[in-house]
Amino acid sequence: MNQIKVKRIASAINQELSLICATEAHDSLLHNITITGVEVTNDLSFARVYFTSNLDMDKKEFEKNLNDDTAGYLRTKIASRIDIRHTPKLRFIYDNSIEYGNNIEQKIKEIHEKDSE
Repeated sequence: MNQIKVKRIASAINQELSLICATEAHDSLLHNITITGVEVTNDLSFARVYFTSNLDMDKKEFEKNLNDDTAGYLRTKIASRIDIRHTPKLRFIYDNSIEYGNNIEQKIKEIHEKDSE
């Protein structure tokens, strides 16, 4: 499938998921997540949804809860909002990039502090 169309669908899914999680969801788990990105396969069968959260919860357990309990609900909501023939199955993956970036930034600060002494 055309890569531009796949990226446009991924962007639409990202936008709708963010809106659903922020305003419409009744589950407190969904209110506390931030969707950071969506990647859709070329055949539109799967979508990897990257997210972060401010809750102090085990990341693997968080992913499991989202994938087992709420992925079907969110897929149904997306299907009613986006006009595509087949709505991809959602797979939630915790996004470590923010924590990784903070860790790198902290190490750079430590190096600068050592150099200034």
